Amino acid sequence: MSDADLEEIRKGRLVQLQQQQQQQQNHQAGGGSPAGSQDEERKQQEAEARASILSQILQPEAADRLGRIRLVKGSRATDVENRLIMLARSGQLRAKVTEDQLKELLGAVAEKSERDGTSGGKIVVSRRKGGWDDDDDDLLDL
Repeated sequence: MSDADLEEIRKGRLVQLQQQQQQQQNHQAGGGSPAGSQDEERKQQEAEARASILSQILQPEAADRLGRIRLVKGSRATDVENRLIMLARSGQLRAKVTEDQLKELLGAVAEKSERDGTSGGKIVVSRRKGGWDDDDDDLLDL
């Protein structure tokens, strides 16, 4: 390869890199970005807004408890967060929510989900009514 060929390859690569950089800048500025990334950005903004509201209305202990609940049962934590945000927006919260108040709210959400039948955590055990069969006595003789 001659020096001219190498120089031509370098110029082509430089142009390609400049185009990629320009596309990235357009994507960051919001121009021409696909609908999927807009949805992701919107979801991220909503999550940040929720986190901001919750940090303003929850004491640290209550926020820790809600985080632990989210690890175990995310749907229950989301229900509690929605209720807290609704109370905050309607002006019914006068002070930051304590851990005890959060426990009461969790109890209310649990009762509501049990009444609606949406808890999904209920376990039903059905037992045999007959007790011991004659065949079961043979197993005890071993």
